[in-house]
Amino acid sequence: MKDLLNIRVGMGYDVHRLVEGRDLWLGGIKIDYKYGLLGHSDADVIIHALCDALLGAAALRDIGFHFPDNNPEYKGIDSKLLLQNVMALLRENHYEFGNADITVCAEYPKLNPYVSDMQRVLAECMDVPVESVSIKATTTEKLGFTGREEGISAYAVVLVVKV
Repeated sequence: MKDLLNIRVGMGYDVHRLVEGRDLWLGGIKIDYKYGLLGHSDADVIIHALCDALLGAAALRDIGFHFPDNNPEYKGIDSKLLLQNVMALLRENHYEFGNADITVCAEYPKLNPYVSDMQRVLAECMDVPVESVSIKATTTEKLGFTGREEGISAYAVVLVVKV
């Protein structure tokens, strides 16, 4: 039974508002769209949810604690760099990545054509096999802020192992 305690699960969630005049970054790739996500960094909700899930699994607080939005060092930062830093922090604390299951919620743009590229980019950033990163795209059937195309959200669940 003691070996089971080496397995940890984390859950992350992020949301950002869609606005004109910003690039849309999701899962580490730039998507050609008329709107982008508003945030202190590049506002990549997929990576932010993933970082929170990873940090939570290891009980290392959250993305805002490690990369506060009032720190000018992180203004406009590429979220892939944040993910690489989170993975280094996990490994420093003797955790290794098992897998991630991510769901991104957006009415538009349609994201399924980008999922394979997102998986590849995230796996490269984390130095893990691509098959250990699952990304699913869904809509909210025109309901809520996502359905009104006001924003995009993402959920991430991860498994990490204490080594």
